[in-house]
Amino acid sequence: MRKATIFLLVSFVFLFGCSVNPVTGKREVVFLSTAQEIEMGKQNYAPMQQSQGGAYDVDPVLTNYVQRVGQNVAAQSGVNLPYEFVVLNNGVPNAWALPGGKIAINRGLLTEMESEAELAAVLGHEAVHAAARHSAKQQSRAMLMQVGVLGTAIAASDSDYGGLIVGGANILAQAGLARYGRSAELESDYYGMQYMSKAGYDPQGAVALQETFVRLSEGRRSDWLSGLFASHPPSMERVRANQATAAALPAGGTRGERDYQAAMRKTIEIKPAYDAYDEGRKALAEKDMTTALAKANQALSLFPDEAHFHALRGDIRLVEDNFDWAVTNYSRAIDRRDNFFYYHLQRGLARKELGQTDAAVSDLENSIALLPTAPAHYALGDIAKARGNRAAAVEHYRVVAQSGGEYGKAATGELVRLDMPSNPSAYVNRGCSADGNGNLIVSVRNETSVQIRGVQVVVQYNDSAGRPAQKRFRVSGPLAPGQVARVTTGRGPYTASSGGPAEVVAAAGGESGHGSRYDPERGRSRHQPSGWICGGGVVRRRGAGG
Repeated sequence: MRKATIFLLVSFVFLFGCSVNPVTGKREVVFLSTAQEIEMGKQNYAPMQQSQGGAYDVDPVLTNYVQRVGQNVAAQSGVNLPYEFVVLNNGVPNAWALPGGKIAINRGLLTEMESEAELAAVLGHEAVHAAARHSAKQQSRAMLMQVGVLGTAIAASDSDYGGLIVGGANILAQAGLARYGRSAELESDYYGMQYMSKAGYDPQGAVALQETFVRLSEGRRSDWLSGLFASHPPSMERVRANQATAAALPAGGTRGERDYQAAMRKTIEIKPAYDAYDEGRKALAEKDMTTALAKANQALSLFPDEAHFHALRGDIRLVEDNFDWAVTNYSRAIDRRDNFFYYHLQRGLARKELGQTDAAVSDLENSIALLPTAPAHYALGDIAKARGNRAAAVEHYRVVAQSGGEYGKAATGELVRLDMPSNPSAYVNRGCSADGNGNLIVSVRNETSVQIRGVQVVVQYNDSAGRPAQKRFRVSGPLAPGQVARVTTGRGPYTASSGGPAEVVAAAGGESGHGSRYDPERGRSRHQPSGWICGGGVVRRRGAGG
């Protein structure tokens, strides 16, 4: 059976998983169609922009310039994709491509380059990632590994694992943003240089760019290590490969230093404001509120039109529990840019602390429409619970519980308290087996991330007269997350063909003892002891305005 299953799986791969790479012409294993890739990129492009700082909209001249260069280079690929290019309001030097030609470059990378040819090299490199379907190949390799594992399971149990394959593919949809392998990077360098040369640019720009990356990586700048170098690791191997590629391409072409500097003029002029902002964010993360506020004010004095700077000041006020001024600063940010999730999220959380519940709900729902986040759903769950809307609270907490991390654990705790008493089997798994005497043993497992107690199971059986009967059994003691307990029932004989005669009918979690508020300096929930007074009755420290 196992050999036959594996043969069928391998046959499936070769019959339905092979396609021709539109860039290299090689046959490769790719399960996703081009249409699926385009749709994946389309669905994730806006959320990805939100999660990376949002669009850099204060310099439309630069944005138009990047789009023009990107479209010119991508057109040389000969691959018909709906290419889009956006500049992100993010100081970390980075660029990325989603499936289907959705490409982004950070403000922080643009300020490190010196010519249009270097820009063309970056955008050409990203265009190859999209055109050569590198994300799809990554996902297909992961799916193939998953198929191998599932093949073994299918061979061993004859069960239907089709649902698991769908789930695995769904999880792997995010794999396209992971670090690319060495071959994908070299391939993108090579063909990206072909594209930029065809577009009229000097391929030496790609060589100079890689040399700069290597120097900066040797300097171990933390922002580079967390940005471009994390997903596009530089190396002397790539420098030498680019030198060889440039030598084989037509010499000359546009470098475009003057045009690049002209397009970057405004962004370079206001760069000191963003530098102060980044220093303020760093100080806030280190809980140095005095420096953080000074840097926020410095950034605003240099360029008051940037909404991020107002939000930084709002974050400082929020951490200081000065919720009134936090709302004021987030409102100033929204007045300047109302399409970024973070400002709505933070204002909603501040308003929740002030007891302005209806306004908080509106802000939090607006933030979720732009980018669904655990803090927003968790806060909405808290509000729904306080209003007595158990169903809505459970819905929000369930979304958060799936995200993992501290918010996920806290949401699981709320679900256990709210939903487990009436729906215990959703949180406690059970299995049936026979002991050495053939009697039924019921195993129960805590599937949550919190400790539970009071687990009870009911066993259905026929009495000596053949009449249906049942008996309740209690699991002694609490169950830690993932812990399994066994109940010896003394009822039998039990065989696997008897089905599942046991049902989990009761379970409970710990009592609620805290609230949760998003702490922007740490990017996660800050659990509050039950002694804290939250909402409209909180005593707020009054600091300097603004």
